[in-house]
Amino acid sequence: MSQSAAQQYQLPPLPYDFGALEPFISGEIMKLHYDKHHQTYVNNLNKAIEQYNEAQHKQDLPKMASLLSAIKFNGGGHINHSIFWTNLSPQNKEGGKPPEGTLAQAIKKDFGSLEHLIDQLTTQAVAVQGSGWGWLGYDKAHQRLVLSTCDNQDPLIAKGLVPLLGIDVWEHSYYLQYKNVRADYVKAIWNVVNWKNVSERFEKASTAT
Repeated sequence: MSQSAAQQYQLPPLPYDFGALEPFISGEIMKLHYDKHHQTYVNNLNKAIEQYNEAQHKQDLPKMASLLSAIKFNGGGHINHSIFWTNLSPQNKEGGKPPEGTLAQAIKKDFGSLEHLIDQLTTQAVAVQGSGWGWLGYDKAHQRLVLSTCDNQDPLIAKGLVPLLGIDVWEHSYYLQYKNVRADYVKAIWNVVNWKNVSERFEKASTAT
């Protein structure tokens, strides 16, 4: 019992050219990050799901259990990167332009100011041990914005939070340009954050029943 081609996960279209985020993120990094790393997560996810389906068909529970970590890791990588690409935008297409409307109001309520949010999320993202992500998420239960970090490719939804804005702090997302100085990369990325996309995610999360 294998996945059909229609059921397999695929890379989402990149909404801009590889070099569109320069000088903040180089085209070389973007091409490697998207074509190689994200594609590998997708390939491995499809492979793990196909193997899982085969094991399920055979009622091979030990094999099914052994594949769950691969599905979580590669599935998380696919989920996180699919959000990440849309969270960024070239400066000539409003990348870095501060949020407006209800998101701006929520940021002021929950963090005091956009500057405070940026400072806090920057600090948390830079401090991630090893590989992982820094996130701005929405807590539906308490109807507020929250900051969080996730190890490796763990998806934020596993913590019960809706992902709004993610900062990838795996070395492959910055090493070619920023070497081992993660802080410089995280500070630079704010220049190309697509707050319009973050606002749309916030509106959907905060109004969903």
